[in-house]
Amino acid sequence: MGNWLGRLSANAAGVFASTAAAAQDFSGDPAGSGPIVGAVRWLQGTLLGTIATVVAVIAIAVVGFMMLTGRINWRYGATVIVGCFILFGAASIVAGIQSTAALGG
Repeated sequence: MGNWLGRLSANAAGVFASTAAAAQDFSGDPAGSGPIVGAVRWLQGTLLGTIATVVAVIAIAVVGFMMLTGRINWRYGATVIVGCFILFGAASIVAGIQSTAALGG
């Protein structure tokens, strides 16, 4: 369970990171992309909003309890915790990458 959740959060962070980075290349949104942009913003709000926070708290609590009782490997538990950090820190990670790319280019 822990490994699956960690991979899911890492993949979601990668999707949002690439979407945000690609959106910065354009001076504005392309014509006709309004519904797509709205859907992606809704998805981002859902994954980074209250629902994601509650799910992350429950996941970390369950994984932490399983790690303490010896029912899950510490490596898999750490993967879930790191995945949550990546999910909620995705905006900061992308901002750091963008500022580094702006300095280099």
